Amino acid sequence: MTPAEMEARIVRYGDLRPCKTAFIDAHTPGSDQKENFTIIGGGVSESADQHVHIADTPGFNIGAAGQPPKCRNSLHSHTTAEVFFALKGRWRFFWGRWGTAGEVVLEEGDIINIPTGIFRGFENIGTDYGMIMAILGGDDAGGGVTWAPQVIEDAAEHGLVLGENGQLYDTKKGASLPDGVNPMPVLTEAELANFPEPSTLDVVPRHVARYWDLMAFADKQPAKVIGVDGVLPDKPGFEVELLSRNSISDELQTHHHHTILMPMRGHWRLDFAGGTTSLNPGDTAAIPPSTPHALYPAMTGEASLYRVFSNDDPAGSTWLG
Repeated sequence: MTPAEMEARIVRYGDLRPCKTAFIDAHTPGSDQKENFTIIGGGVSESADQHVHIADTPGFNIGAAGQPPKCRNSLHSHTTAEVFFALKGRWRFFWGRWGTAGEVVLEEGDIINIPTGIFRGFENIGTDYGMIMAILGGDDAGGGVTWAPQVIEDAAEHGLVLGENGQLYDTKKGASLPDGVNPMPVLTEAELANFPEPSTLDVVPRHVARYWDLMAFADKQPAKVIGVDGVLPDKPGFEVELLSRNSISDELQTHHHHTILMPMRGHWRLDFAGGTTSLNPGDTAAIPPSTPHALYPAMTGEASLYRVFSNDDPAGSTWLG
């Protein structure tokens, strides 16, 4: 692999291109300043304006959400995994039909594997612009999202209509639903009854891992975060590890599955047969299967990196063991 070929598989944090009209709540007060990023795969964006950095998917999607303080992402549900780690800022995640069933606050480096099939939302409760990185299960990220009825109703009052084809239409700009395309139907009360309302005690112990605990586990080997035997046991169609400076050697290694590298802290050196490059917090590198490479911190100080592997498990519901 040449340096140019490797660089084409790295999305730099400073090169991320946001979409401010990615979802149905893009005009709703309180949610109208959020930015959506699709890094690997198209994610679940509902906007034709969304830029996709790397189209080929390794069995899952990588994305990000950037929001200023007090900005929130509205209640929605997924049929495949939705995993977030807080890259920058302080974030509150909440869930349930009205967002009142439970909540948890994530600090920088913390990670959450939100159970499938529940309504969830999140907001930046910090004092500066925040960024969370996301892993979405499945090549098609589960085919899209299901919105809580009030989100669709509020959006219509501010000019955005979601078609049953999954595309957004902005009536403020003169757009309307095409012939033959109906509005996305709102869930009925009977359908809503099928969405669980787990408590905080139900969710946090099995679906949230704290950064400094993971760093302690990664003192001599990679900390297994999400997987059958991970701190957060699950089979979402991928596996997640956290690396620290003492977790791996600086010798060349080869993996038979896709490997995604997402630095959290510090500056990392990535060596490969054709050259060397650096990875910094917020960067995302997609290493193809069977590509020899070495990874190690480039300088002293705190160093951590989330590593995501594809595997042969199908994407689907949260695995409860």
